[in-house]
Amino acid sequence: MPKGMVLVLFCGLAGTGLVGAADVPIPSSAVADKVVVLKSERKLILMKNDKVLKTYRIALGTDPLGAKTRRGDHKTPEGSYLLDRHNERSQFHRSIHISYPNADDRARAGRLGVSPGGDIFLHGLPNGYEPSPNQSFADWTDGCIAVTDPEIDEIFRAVPDGTPIEIKP
Repeated sequence: MPKGMVLVLFCGLAGTGLVGAADVPIPSSAVADKVVVLKSERKLILMKNDKVLKTYRIALGTDPLGAKTRRGDHKTPEGSYLLDRHNERSQFHRSIHISYPNADDRARAGRLGVSPGGDIFLHGLPNGYEPSPNQSFADWTDGCIAVTDPEIDEIFRAVPDGTPIEIKP
């Protein structure tokens, strides 16, 4: 999170249909075989055998419309990637690296003469940040996908390295 950026907090998840289902933990033995992100709906869905294990509310980059094309554009990528490595010592509680950029992303950036960027993660909140109960956050990342710390703990456990992630507009 850039210095000086303020997390915009808001209450009111009760009307979204995400409280309740989101509060029910998945079994500790559950293992997802795919992750789907619906950017326009601010949802991350853990899947197993084409069935939903759980849906999470997410925050995206501060300029969320459209696909990431260059370093520093604050956009969350769109496309097919892998969740390829877990990080227990992240500056955002825990994180899982997303394999952006893929070959298409590198080719598009090359045509534009720019760097595609990188270091895109699925992560929790910044270390030391303590949200109030029943609060969520608006888009605030530099292009990553963020959930709460308890949620990243659950996802971290359920998503092995090499799990495909499809990030849709």
